[in-house]
Amino acid sequence: MRTLSKKTQYTLRALYSLSRSYGQGPTLSAKIAKEEVIPQDFLENILLYLKREGLVSSKKGKGGGYALLSPPEEITLGRVIRLMEGPLAPLPCASETAYRKCDECVDDRFCGTRIVMREVRDAMATILDNTTLAQVCHRMDDARAAAHDTDGLMFYI
Repeated sequence: MRTLSKKTQYTLRALYSLSRSYGQGPTLSAKIAKEEVIPQDFLENILLYLKREGLVSSKKGKGGGYALLSPPEEITLGRVIRLMEGPLAPLPCASETAYRKCDECVDDRFCGTRIVMREVRDAMATILDNTTLAQVCHRMDDARAAAHDTDGLMFYI
């Protein structure tokens, strides 16, 4: 199975940062880079790409930076990952949007691998298309709170 590229991982982290500050005005890329541990030059390229694709806006000068164009409750991980990686399917013959028959396949209608990979693709799409940036941020907050609750505990045997 393919893995998410470093670029996509950085993109998601940058978008989580922008989600947390949504509605508070633009955020400087330097702040995002520092908080999310993303190389500044790499982040700038990502943010410019996201601006061209209509996910973020930018403002120059004092009080400038980047901001989400839509609320984090409306941006799904599926949208972001497709934007950065292309189709979700692990094989071209299992793709909804970029279907291509495998060269070595005699008849893809009966290919067991394709049948299973369609199920994998569908399961991934269901999860990613129903998970928003806001939901991920809430899950991260819950994980931090749970870790914080156990930080001061002593366990004795």
